[in-house]
This record gives sequence, C-alpha cells and structure tokens, in this order.
Amino acid sequence: MEFEQMIRLIETVSASELSSFSYEEKDTKLTIKKEKKEVIVSATPQLCNPGEGVQVVSETVPQSIEQKPQVTGNEMKSPLVGTFYNAPSPDAEPFVKVGDRVKKGQTLGIIEAMKLMNEIECEYDGVISEILVDNMDMVEYGQTLFIIS
Repeated sequence: MEFEQMIRLIETVSASELSSFSYEEKDTKLTIKKEKKEVIVSATPQLCNPGEGVQVVSETVPQSIEQKPQVTGNEMKSPLVGTFYNAPSPDAEPFVKVGDRVKKGQTLGIIEAMKLMNEIECEYDGVISEILVDNMDMVEYGQTLFIIS
C-alpha cells in the first residue's frame, strides 16, 4: 500500500461511522481506531521502505497523550501488540476491576495477537488502582494496562 493510498484510507475512515479498521497485507499492518472524533493510527515499521519520508497525520491530539498523569504504584505493561480482552468470553465477568486485590501470577486479561490468546499475568501483589484500557482496545508493546498499588 502506497503512502497516498494510506492517507485516502485514513480520510475515508475518519469521515465514516466506523470506530476501528484494520488492514493487513504481507509485511504491512495498518490499524485505525477512532474515538470521540479522534483518529489514532499505528503501523508496523515494515510499512515504509528505507529512505522514504514518513509524515504523521493527526486530526486531534488526545489530552491523555499530551499530559501524562503521575503514576503511583506498579505499572503492568503489555508484553505484546494485540487486542486486549478483560474477560475470558463476551458474557463473562471481567478478570479484575478497580479495587480488586490481586496476587502475583493471577490473570488480569488476555491479549489476542495473530489469532493466539495470551493471558496477561500479574507481576505484583496488591490492589488494582487503575485500569487504563477498555475491553477490545488495541494495545501496543510496553503500553501501561494496569496500575497496582
């Protein structure tokens, strides 16, 4: 997919009622997620050939990106890129909620990557003070998912 085609695709998704869109072809993966008139675009490094210029296009910058809140507690970060699920099935209760006491090794959620379900296990004993992702959110490697105090 060429750069101009990507820009047209981003504009089309932005103007539509779609809330998310994913495209994969060979070594290229493009994910577009729209929330509250915001467009977030992530792409794998293979998307651009060496030597080509890369231009970042954004309609609005979410406040959460501009101002990072001060973290108090241990951060549980995503070990991989994929789709986050807070429960083992759509009709099941979430693995954890804010205020729940957790133990090291307890399952906090699932990340689906390449059709594989990967359980995210707690690395700390403590209490869930914040859950920073919603069910079915796309997550990046190293993105903070939970704060445990």
